Amino acid sequence: MSMSSEMKHSPVEQFEEEVEGNVYTYREKAQNTVNSVYTKLTTRHGWFGDYDYVYLFTPDIWPLNKKFRDYEQPYFGINDDVPILLTLLLGVQHCLTLICSLVAVPLLMGDALYLDLAQTQHLVSCTLITAGIATFAQITRFSIYKTPYFVGTGLLSVVGPTFDIIGIAYSYSDSQYANGSCKIAEDGTYLPCPEALGAFLGSMLCTVWIQVLIAFVPPRILKRVFPNMVTGTLLLLLAVYLTGSGMKNWGGGSSCYSYGTNCDVGSHPELWGARAYIGLGFSTFVAIVIISQFGSPIMKSASVVLGLLVGCIISAACNYWDGSGINSAPAGDFLWTKNYTYSVDGSLILSLLIMFVVEGISCIPDIVSTAEASHQPIEGEEFQSRIQGGIMCDALGSVLASVGGGLPMVSQAANNGVILLTGCASRRAGWTAAVLLVLMGIFSKIAATFAALPKPVFGGMQVFLFGTIGVAGIKVLAAVPWTRRNRFILSSGLGWGFAGTVIPSWFDSVIAYTGSNQALASFLEGIELIVETPFIFGALIVCFLNLVIPGHGEASQKAEEPEDSVV
Repeated sequence: MSMSSEMKHSPVEQFEEEVEGNVYTYREKAQNTVNSVYTKLTTRHGWFGDYDYVYLFTPDIWPLNKKFRDYEQPYFGINDDVPILLTLLLGVQHCLTLICSLVAVPLLMGDALYLDLAQTQHLVSCTLITAGIATFAQITRFSIYKTPYFVGTGLLSVVGPTFDIIGIAYSYSDSQYANGSCKIAEDGTYLPCPEALGAFLGSMLCTVWIQVLIAFVPPRILKRVFPNMVTGTLLLLLAVYLTGSGMKNWGGGSSCYSYGTNCDVGSHPELWGARAYIGLGFSTFVAIVIISQFGSPIMKSASVVLGLLVGCIISAACNYWDGSGINSAPAGDFLWTKNYTYSVDGSLILSLLIMFVVEGISCIPDIVSTAEASHQPIEGEEFQSRIQGGIMCDALGSVLASVGGGLPMVSQAANNGVILLTGCASRRAGWTAAVLLVLMGIFSKIAATFAALPKPVFGGMQVFLFGTIGVAGIKVLAAVPWTRRNRFILSSGLGWGFAGTVIPSWFDSVIAYTGSNQALASFLEGIELIVETPFIFGALIVCFLNLVIPGHGEASQKAEEPEDSVV
């Protein structure tokens, strides 16, 4: 017998070998799991471990932070065992880090389609539930039966609704109210249009399958067709476009901005832009900045939701809240509890196809970022399978959202700051966050509270949030080689995108059609919707020019250009 076979193994090594050799019965493995859980629940180490919890709650203010100036917290890998208390704390932390961006999308969708409070609350609930389920699947990672493909990344990747749908929603809403499909009251008030939401859901269900197909395309091919120039342009233009809606809410709401009437904010109706409204939004914005700069590690990564909480407290103390919607909301909610009239609108198809293609590409940098933060390799077959699984999970999450009344899903990297600050990439914290998101969606009073947020408070948070999207776009564009060719392409795409943001209706009369051919009318409406959605149109221009303009000799061209060259 060889020396290696005679060597004694640790209990863990022996257990792993026997499991791989199918020596343990299911009963024995179940008993081992029960014993492990019992030990974890009944010991101090299982609950608290050796983590320094004081570090998480120490503000970044001298001299309080002096002790932790050179502190290096322990690192927990994706499959490491984490103390129960830390798992719960970081699960809540990941949830709080995401919650503002998660609820902002359905709230903006409700604003675009003028949905009433109950309809908006249900949309928020369905989006939270779908995001929780998709996040759980993304973190867990399932193998597709008898194939080498997966669903999910197996990392602490989180999934949430995409902001890309909002620009399409505003443009589509304008066209639907203009052609009479959505109703306007005699006094000019735009009435709720749930039919438009049904058209979105039905059209999403028809177009999301292109993202499923993209999941099987090698990432290197995707990056060649949709390089950083395209995704960076889209993010930057999206931020500029959405900031307008954020400022409208900051001043009191988009409705009163459009009509010139008093804004309905609690018991203080005033004209749009009143000093009190600007002050409420400013309190939220300033609180976010202060917490981001001076807060403890656990507060910094949740600065947006904590700043929103400060604005909520101030607005509630000053009687700017209307609690009737919260009181009338049901105790619980879930997917499929409200019926929508599903339809497929041809004018949405092209825009949604482009959006889902972009979502399949834009999630790749987020997965790379999460893998880096989790100390996982970012090359090789394993990493390629993580990207494939991540794109597939996003697509299936959007399918679930389409049939369940939510909004399209995409992987996000907003929680990577939590991973880096706390040194915990364990999937257990992610599973905790996913369960919390589902519970927050089920308990509809929480969704109703978000739906009842005073518009100025929500607007102050939105402006900061959209600023972070713009910074993400600039960061992506910073990785682009600034050759003359690339500057020309970006100038063209950004120029058209900025033009469409400043003058949204510039294309209204270009292809006006008054004939009776419904198919042609829908197609032309789809073209108009794309052109008047500036971040999609700008990104398409960049993508097209990048494919058709040759890039020969870029390296030598870059070396010969002076640094202050503009074009």
